[in-house]
Amino acid sequence: MNQKTALIIRHVPYEGVAGYRQPIEDAGYLVDRIDVTDPLFPTLDLREPDLLIMMGGPMGVYEQDRYPWIGCQMRRLAHRLDAGRPTLGVCFGAQMMAAALGADVYEGPHKEVGFHPIQVHDHAKETPLRHLTEVPILHWHGDTFTLPDNVELLASSHVYEHQAFRRGNNILAVQFHAEMGQDPRFDAWIEEWPGSVIEAGGDEASLRAAHDLHGPVAVAAGRKMIAEWLQQLD
Repeated sequence: MNQKTALIIRHVPYEGVAGYRQPIEDAGYLVDRIDVTDPLFPTLDLREPDLLIMMGGPMGVYEQDRYPWIGCQMRRLAHRLDAGRPTLGVCFGAQMMAAALGADVYEGPHKEVGFHPIQVHDHAKETPLRHLTEVPILHWHGDTFTLPDNVELLASSHVYEHQAFRRGNNILAVQFHAEMGQDPRFDAWIEEWPGSVIEAGGDEASLRAAHDLHGPVAVAAGRKMIAEWLQQLD
């Protein structure tokens, strides 16, 4: 029996799979990673891995002139989603999935940066997102999206309505970062985007304190979510 494969697409070096790696490996996947800057990236058939994970990044889906790989990735992603292949998108990765499914992605009116809970909708309380109920988790984005057709909205926040959606059991997109809370790359996030923290009405000291307080619980909940989602894959 061949081992299942998981491919992580990393859009910037400081946004990796972080806390989600453990449940993916525990589920029996051989994990590989590729950066969008890798010369081999444009040649990959994104339908091939048993599991595809697309992480975050500071770019916007609408910045294809500045980042030509976005359009290339989205076209190949659309083929995978059409085939219903297991796919997880986080933040920018979720926005890519929304766009590949026909939604509009655009700059929102507010930055959402910091630790706070999402509202898991009543109809989603039996989905893997139930593990995140009332758990403060990290948000770090300023873009949002319209809801694609034929998907189920799972969660919202007090800042943005569209925080998570799924299509069937295999396709899951989450705007938040329940993978982050124990990863040292958090320091790089603050160093790279200090203005985002201020724009969202926060400050570095408070954000670091929230990270120390809520991070381990958030990651534990995120791992439970991913583990259950992987168990339910068709």
